[in-house]
Amino acid sequence: MADQPRRPRTLGDARTEAEAAFKKVTAKVAAAPPKQNAVPGIKEQVTLRIDQDVLAFFQEGGPGWQDRINEALRKGRGEVGAARSASAKKKPGASRALS
Repeated sequence: MADQPRRPRTLGDARTEAEAAFKKVTAKVAAAPPKQNAVPGIKEQVTLRIDQDVLAFFQEGGPGWQDRINEALRKGRGEVGAARSASAKKKPGASRALS
């Protein structure tokens, strides 16, 4: 391929490049939206993979098995006697001792 002569820069090209460089340096980056803090009592739906025998253990107690799993996770996290969610407080017998 034959070398083609370079086109001389014009004032318009230099100005365009300068404006582009200025905009790049001075452009404000949009801030990420603030992360919402977890509100006590609000539950979030998640997908969790656990062993079948563990699931069977919690489900054999009947309704409220998800609350019992949540309570066991809180105990595992070190929140012994921690406040439970509002929905678990409303259900009598929703929690049982896990030994």
